[in-house]
Amino acid sequence: MAINSLFSFLKPKENKFFPLIIEVGSCLHTAALLLVEFSQTTDKKKAKEIFLKIKEQEVKCDGFTNNIFEELNDTFITPFDREDIHTLCERLDDVLDYINSSAKRVVLFQPKNIPEKMIEMCKIILSCCESIDIILHELKNIPRRPYLVLEHCSKLHDLENKGDDVYEHYVTDLFQNETDAIEIIKLKEIMQCLENTTDIANIVSKSVKKIVVKYA
Repeated sequence: MAINSLFSFLKPKENKFFPLIIEVGSCLHTAALLLVEFSQTTDKKKAKEIFLKIKEQEVKCDGFTNNIFEELNDTFITPFDREDIHTLCERLDDVLDYINSSAKRVVLFQPKNIPEKMIEMCKIILSCCESIDIILHELKNIPRRPYLVLEHCSKLHDLENKGDDVYEHYVTDLFQNETDAIEIIKLKEIMQCLENTTDIANIVSKSVKKIVVKYA
């Protein structure tokens, strides 16, 4: 019985980690969907309600991430390098933090309106989170078939570039056409936070590619 317990302890705990990581991806996807809805809402009361739902996803994600970190401390053998899992989860948490921070800035700053380019950026973030969700579902298959994971890592890189272009064109247009200095500060800060979200999403892809290099 003691030997069986020892072998159980030494066996990689894939069943612990992958479901928790998938739950983190689900939180990201839900928060991104809410962010798009938030950006398209003109009713301030409804916008505040959606923001609180985004915050709920952030708190939920923190719980799953903490569980993963606890499992890393308690598990002798992990499906991937424990440092790689830890880094990946930190980056995933960063994406959700930036989604929440972007919505929070809108609630706090109360800009006159949400420009179309800002809505477009929110949709890019949603596409990022959709790719991340697929990647996290495919993590367990990396040793056998890493191709889908790599495809979506490449897509995250392209989405980051697209986000950069949207941000740069928007800021150029903002300084050329907006005459209210306070409004410029508000809108630029919000858009910068959104653009940072796409940057962090691409950093997630780099963390995943590091795992692919080691285990594919």
